[in-house]
Amino acid sequence: MLWLALHFPALSLEVFTRGSASALPLAVVEKQGNRTWVIARNDPAAERGVRPGMAASAAQALADELVVRQRDPGDEQAALTGLAAWAGRFTPSVSLQAPDGLLLEVGTCLTLHRGLDNLRARVREGVDAMAYSATSACAPTALGAWLLAQAGEETAVDANALEARLARLPVGLLDLSPDTRESLDLVGAHTLGDCLKLPRAGLARRYGQGLLDQLDRALGRLPEPRAFFAPPPRFERRLELPAPVEHAEALLFVARRLLPELEGYLALRQAGVQALEYVCRHEGRPDTVLKLGFVKPVRAASRMLLLLRETLERTVLPAPVYAVRLRARRLQPLHGSSPDLFQRGEEAGDGDLLLERLRVRLGRDAVYGVEAVADHRPERAWRRCEAGTRTKPAAAPKRPLWLLPRPLPCRNGDLVLKGAVERIESGWWDGRDATRDYYVAQDRAGARLWVYCERATGEWFVHGLFA
Repeated sequence: MLWLALHFPALSLEVFTRGSASALPLAVVEKQGNRTWVIARNDPAAERGVRPGMAASAAQALADELVVRQRDPGDEQAALTGLAAWAGRFTPSVSLQAPDGLLLEVGTCLTLHRGLDNLRARVREGVDAMAYSATSACAPTALGAWLLAQAGEETAVDANALEARLARLPVGLLDLSPDTRESLDLVGAHTLGDCLKLPRAGLARRYGQGLLDQLDRALGRLPEPRAFFAPPPRFERRLELPAPVEHAEALLFVARRLLPELEGYLALRQAGVQALEYVCRHEGRPDTVLKLGFVKPVRAASRMLLLLRETLERTVLPAPVYAVRLRARRLQPLHGSSPDLFQRGEEAGDGDLLLERLRVRLGRDAVYGVEAVADHRPERAWRRCEAGTRTKPAAAPKRPLWLLPRPLPCRNGDLVLKGAVERIESGWWDGRDATRDYYVAQDRAGARLWVYCERATGEWFVHGLFA
């Protein structure tokens, strides 16, 4: 087996900052005992002297404009779950390493991703796109990879080099009680290598079997069963914005953070979606719900982002937005497809995408398909149907595709009639009689028209135009 560990050391901070590109100084605080301490801060706050371990009141005294947020373990857990869903695009074997890590078993999918280096590059690209910071490491054991990632070592080691690499790591990376760490420090055991040099029986007797078990699991001497992430039946992710957003176009930035998680979730579920909801939350007002519809089930985040951009460009927000929620309630089976040999773009020749964009721009009711109806009267020989529906062609004489909403009066003398007449006498049963002689005609400008003579009155009308 081969494990890829991802450690997100700044997760408690990034759950608040990834929803905006603003550079406001921000610090995350946590109450410990009777006092509140800073546990994380962004770069603008660091430039003002704010640092972890500082009292929250002291940090606010240093920077008047400092935004202070209380640590939210629930948001961190939700973010980690979203990351696990995203990681499902690489492998179905994803395990949570709470509170700030993921472990991916990638040994079975290296061929699919063209090798470990390419896979790690794709993972890095995805993490950056979602505005997280992470360190990653690969090792034959889950705990070994996790310890290397925690130590900040961006590396991949094999079984032969694992013990030597782990031996250099500080013992503080293990899951030990403060008393055990202090005791190990007193006997000069500062690294995992120092612990491995001590007699095993004495180590277990003095510090407990748990320490030995951790060392053995890291080195692969003991099995380490892990529970894998099971995706929920529906996708729903919420992102709170650091500052209110007044313009809809600015919310596209937030979508770029959330849609990759949805794409990974859909890959893990082998599914696609035909409808999405992008919910914008206001303060003291009903939510603004933007609904996206697709002609067919889709999975690609780029496709969803394209349609959302069109929608946001035509949206006027009634009030500033404080949080955004992305929902996909109904999933539909969608299996993967083989890549194009010629690497053509996804949008090349995509009629579905054209339909979706037209619906956004013109409205859903303005874009529809047409199917033939068994009726000789041209105005009743068709009806609306869902756009994109395949229909049988009409078994009728040659008629123009462009039929005018209402026939326009014309003079026969200005036209040159072409071809044979098509005589229609129909509709007596529904009170809409039509007794007409249709012709293909050409006007003085050379345009080809479809005209008819009303046999009862002798009047001429233009009813359609040929391309």
